Amino acid sequence: MKVILMQDVKKLGNKGDVVNASDGYARNYLFPRKLAIEATPQNLQGLEAMKQKQDKQKELEKTKAKADGDKLTRSPLVIAAKAGEKGRLFGSITTMEIASVIMEQVGIKIDKRKIELPEPIKNLGEYKVKIKLHPEVHREINITIKAAE
Repeated sequence: MKVILMQDVKKLGNKGDVVNASDGYARNYLFPRKLAIEATPQNLQGLEAMKQKQDKQKELEKTKAKADGDKLTRSPLVIAAKAGEKGRLFGSITTMEIASVIMEQVGIKIDKRKIELPEPIKNLGEYKVKIKLHPEVHREINITIKAAE
């Protein structure tokens, strides 16, 4: 029996896949748990419409990420931190601090896990930081660390 999976099912397929399942498995396990629906022509049309809608949503997210990335690269980020002599910071600049500065200065909310620091920032100066805005959109921004007054 052909079924359309509504959720990921181990050893069978992923959400949205049209797969063959034995009649008993489909009737007794997949259908009661709402893991799948029967692959009728009407349900297949609904599946196509759902896939098109998801593709449009993904494309919108990608264009928004590109626009945010361009906005980030245009605006210089400056972080003020307490520093001792010879430009050494008390502590270090973390990805959480960078994310909060981006939110304050640029107005874009970025998850701290999407910011890649090659090494901890422990000195004053300029640094390049990679940011993953989308699986297909990456940007490298410049951050200037200045001594706090």
